[in-house]
Amino acid sequence: MRTPSSGGSSSRRSGRRRIADFLAEDEDSGDELFSPGTGGGMLPIFLNDQSELVEVMLELDEESMVVRSVTPTYGGTVADPDPGGNLSRSSSTASRIRRKFAWLRSPSPRRSRSPSPVPAKESAAAALAARDARRRQARLDRTRSGPQRALKGLRFISRTTGSVEAAELWRRVEQRFASLSKDGLLSRDDFGECIGMVDSKEFAVGLFDALARRRRQNLERITKEELYDFWVQISDQSFDARLQIFFDMVDTNVDGRITRKEVQELIVLSASANKLSKLKEQAEEYAALIMEELDPENLGYIELWQLEALLLQRDSYMNYSRPLSTASGAGWSQNIASGGPRGPRRSCGWRRMAAAARLAVQENWRGAWVVALWVAAMAGLFVWKFVQYRRRAAFHVMGYCLATAKGAAETLKLNMALVLLPVCRNTLTWLRSTRARLFVPFDDSITFHKMIATAIVIGTLVHAGNHLSCDFPRLIGASPEKYRLVARDFGPEKPTYRSLLAGVEGVTGIGMVVLMAVSFTLATHRFRKNGGRLPFPLNRLTGFNAFWYSHHLLAVAYGLLLVHGYFMFLVHKWYQRTTWMYLSVPLLLYVGERTLRAFRSKAYSVKILKVSLLPGSVLTLTMSKPHGFRYRSGQYIFLQCPTVSPFEWHPFSITSAPGDDYLSVHIRTSGDWTQELKRIFLENYFSPRSIGRAMFNEFGSVNQRSLPRLLVDGPYGAPAQDFRNYDVLLLVGLGIGATPFISILRDLLNNIKLAEELMDLAMETSRSEDSSNSFSTSSSSKKRPYRTTRAHFYWVTREPGSFEWFKGVMNDVAEMDKKGVIELHNYLTSVYEEGDARTTLLTMVQALNHAKHGVDIVSGTRVRTHFARPNWKEVFARIASTHPGATVGVFYCGTPILAKELKRLSHEMSQKTTTRFHFHKEYF
Repeated sequence: MRTPSSGGSSSRRSGRRRIADFLAEDEDSGDELFSPGTGGGMLPIFLNDQSELVEVMLELDEESMVVRSVTPTYGGTVADPDPGGNLSRSSSTASRIRRKFAWLRSPSPRRSRSPSPVPAKESAAAALAARDARRRQARLDRTRSGPQRALKGLRFISRTTGSVEAAELWRRVEQRFASLSKDGLLSRDDFGECIGMVDSKEFAVGLFDALARRRRQNLERITKEELYDFWVQISDQSFDARLQIFFDMVDTNVDGRITRKEVQELIVLSASANKLSKLKEQAEEYAALIMEELDPENLGYIELWQLEALLLQRDSYMNYSRPLSTASGAGWSQNIASGGPRGPRRSCGWRRMAAAARLAVQENWRGAWVVALWVAAMAGLFVWKFVQYRRRAAFHVMGYCLATAKGAAETLKLNMALVLLPVCRNTLTWLRSTRARLFVPFDDSITFHKMIATAIVIGTLVHAGNHLSCDFPRLIGASPEKYRLVARDFGPEKPTYRSLLAGVEGVTGIGMVVLMAVSFTLATHRFRKNGGRLPFPLNRLTGFNAFWYSHHLLAVAYGLLLVHGYFMFLVHKWYQRTTWMYLSVPLLLYVGERTLRAFRSKAYSVKILKVSLLPGSVLTLTMSKPHGFRYRSGQYIFLQCPTVSPFEWHPFSITSAPGDDYLSVHIRTSGDWTQELKRIFLENYFSPRSIGRAMFNEFGSVNQRSLPRLLVDGPYGAPAQDFRNYDVLLLVGLGIGATPFISILRDLLNNIKLAEELMDLAMETSRSEDSSNSFSTSSSSKKRPYRTTRAHFYWVTREPGSFEWFKGVMNDVAEMDKKGVIELHNYLTSVYEEGDARTTLLTMVQALNHAKHGVDIVSGTRVRTHFARPNWKEVFARIASTHPGATVGVFYCGTPILAKELKRLSHEMSQKTTTRFHFHKEYF
């Protein structure tokens, strides 16, 4: 029991006095309000029961006295009130104190000291009572089944729970301890690296300090035994244990209460761990937001149960608005539980295999018959030429080496012709608009181009290898009798190996092999994406420029091929020299396309309207739309800037909608051409002031008199342009890979806007019967432009600044899409996943801020940002359950690894549900 103090000097110096101090001063007054109490002190009669003793905090100045708080003491401690009813008795006692000591309720300064009514503000006792009621309700809510799902979060290490995984994790910690410790002691700064928080050292230090405070110690270094004790605590799978550790991290002064300043410090730590500098700058504002939510009584602190209640209500906060910003894990789990409409369960393995095979045929039959026809054509040509030379006299000299080399040469002629067709972009764009798209997979044109190139490499190796290593040596070593069989083809004298290579056939053949080897090598993904790290000056052989220029060397290779085919061995009649027959039509088509491209680009010179430099080294160009330039959403164009290079053309997805009166592209400045374009704008066309503004993601003003000239070529077809053929869209973009789908979103927005305008027009014209009839007649004759009714856009990026690229589009969707046609889902992979202790507080702040202000704390838009990567299986399951029986177009632009997963899930969900998913990969 806290005994009343008789000395009040210290209280007076601090400006705060307890009620016991006044009681001690008046114990000799003989007032009937006081009676002897335990310990010899005089207490008020109604306080004889000291189990109800409270501590009253007063604020004193020269003219007034104000009661600031009334707190139960409970036996000399300031522990949390017992929910069993003590708080209510203490509150009652506090009320009785205020009634008895009316002079405690002093007026505000500079007024009369006469008693005055209680201020209108809620009393501290009522605030404590309200908080106690909320605590009881929170304890009741925790027992309900729904919020129990939220208790699975707040992980410090990982989500693994098995003993084997736990033992393996500790073994790795021991290994890191052995390498980081000095003299058997691990320093406080190395704790994060030791437990696996390599990128969150500041957060790990805060965790270290919290665990040390629980031991009543101030540690700078720990032993292996102490590290194991810390590890057991942070790897505890109990939610209550993890919550207590998290609370202790915030409660730096170990008083069982969290103030706004302590919350702010943890927000800074969490933002630092997740590399969110913008959140660190606004930590004070977000700390106030949490206190406002959890401390409505304005007591200035929150307790453990309030933090727990906020975690329990996380799902409620996540589902705060309509579908464009929902899709939290809990919301999905309710939809996924049913799994969507499923077909009959297949108990036999062979039936499942048959169903999978049938689905594979349905998805790939167009590509399958094209590839089968191509392989059959190569096989037929090889066999035909092999049999033909098998019957010639030269076969007796050079044997099967000759027949094999000639068979491979025939396939090379075919493939050197076919490899040009997939890059005839104008022709393919036109064919996409015809019924041919129903039978030919134009989306896979680049894949087919690569397949043909691979066949060319194999054919070259077989053809040249057999000549150089087999039939040439056999020809040189042939006996005079056998040589006479081929003397008509090689001359009366037997040739030497050197003379064979020095002839027209040898020189042209070797030249082609060298050119194709250089071109094909620099076209591989490793070299094209600057993946091949070579020393200077060989590093110039990597990148897009090397790919671009080396591919144009193939024009020389085609010339050598025509010469090589004309002077080929063992052929004398002109109609037997068939190389030109294979190449004539594809070469004419390709040359015609390049000529058309050159003339059209001159006519499509554009004027730059706006230039913006965005975070993540992204340059946005807004240009005038050339006269007669028509395109569809999802298509792309080629840009050339003669100031940078008069020869290079680079493809970029169109991010404006067909209905817009301008063209816009977003350019990631990662290559030398794009970096040079960026440098030209920054150094020559931006004023110093506008450069500063551009760094803050605003449009920079440019000098219109000295703008660089831009030429446009296109538009060209892409898989995404066929989005109108699907009921539902699933658009997935990684980083800058979101650009092909921005045009689609804007197109959908324009369609929504048009529908609203038509609705307004119908409302106006319905006032008149005649006009209503005429409108209904005209509107009924119009066909719907496309059948798409819903779009789900998933944008996955690892840079928070990337959300600035399409901030306007997101806000337009949130403002205009009242019916929820478009769902936007932003994912930030640089942040630890939701449920990790390093993002727990940020998730709370994010949910609270969006619920109150409607703005996401990361993107600054009305679309909530999810942390870590999406669970794609849940995404597909949710769409299948939401749209049963629909045809879903899955369009993806990103890395090949995720493409395989999305394609696999499209096949699986099409097999398991009534929803049909069709996967398309954009060029990336």
